[in-house]
Amino acid sequence: MDIKRTSKRLSLILRHRPDSVGITLTPDGWVAVPTLLEALARHGLTLTRDQLGRVVDENDKKRFTIEGAPGGGERIRANQGHSIDVELGYEAQGPPETLYHGTADRNLPAIREQGLVKGRRHHVHLSPDPATARTVGTRHGRPVVLTVAAARMARDGHTFFRSANGVWLTDAVPPRYLSEPRT
Repeated sequence: MDIKRTSKRLSLILRHRPDSVGITLTPDGWVAVPTLLEALARHGLTLTRDQLGRVVDENDKKRFTIEGAPGGGERIRANQGHSIDVELGYEAQGPPETLYHGTADRNLPAIREQGLVKGRRHHVHLSPDPATARTVGTRHGRPVVLTVAAARMARDGHTFFRSANGVWLTDAVPPRYLSEPRT
């Protein structure tokens, strides 16, 4: 089993297209583990419960959470990054002084003009450290790490959330809160 490939497929299903395997998520994004495993098997991906646990535990981005469901059983959901309507129930938190955003250098002109926008996702994703942000930016091209004045944003009324895997979330980051690395 290829953990990275399986993680990406689960991300597609649990964040964007649960209908692609015939499942429905709860309003807060959960699905019963047996329901997911049965749906995956019907669509050509046979996983055991243990293999699913490995994908959750070993994928580098910690994209998913498995927890016990009320009334017994287990359920799974993606931690963030949804393009479908879900309410993850994260409570607002005060962010650290600075957070970071990794992107490709080709995106800088639009970011300078518009700031960071969520696009089709529920939130803008921010990293707690420059190294993580650089890893994220590398996925999109030549990486650039932007520094976000998160505490100043919060003082100015912007709301922040922290997902189960440590990613910070906010609706948008206006350009005035961003600084680029010095060259």
